[in-house]
Amino acid sequence: MRKIFILITILLIILLSYNYFPYSPIPQGIEVDKLIVDKSERKLMVYSNGSVIKTFSIALGDNPNGHKEREGDEKTPEGDYIIDSKAGLGASGYHKNLGVSYPNKTDIANARKNGFSPGGEIKIHGLKNGLDFIGKIQSWRDWTNGCMAVTNDEIDDLYKHVKIGTPITIKP
Repeated sequence: MRKIFILITILLIILLSYNYFPYSPIPQGIEVDKLIVDKSERKLMVYSNGSVIKTFSIALGDNPNGHKEREGDEKTPEGDYIIDSKAGLGASGYHKNLGVSYPNKTDIANARKNGFSPGGEIKIHGLKNGLDFIGKIQSWRDWTNGCMAVTNDEIDDLYKHVKIGTPITIKP
């Protein structure tokens, strides 16, 4: 029984250490010029001058496989978009966010052809307000409605460095 207690204690210490290990931000003066999301790897890569400067673990929509086709399908879109908006604290139910320009003209046409609304409001966002204690554990499972989620420290950093108009490619 004592061995089990020690093992559980060690696992809790490792988990807490992982979750609360200090975040290393993007260095000052770095200009982010491209974002690439790899859905299959659950990674968001941040580029400057053709080089990856930071990689984030992300959570996706509850139904992540395939391209978003309609509102409510809980898929994260795939393709080329831009960051088209920024919303700070108090602007939504999430810490902060960067808006993705989904749906584009093709997304709208495909959804309408099939009799659906394409949906929208796809974001890179932090944690739901009041749940910031979850931290890095948030990326252990897909939980969004089609967005890409990072920790609050990570979205604060992205918010500071990513400009409106930055291209984002979302790969399957």
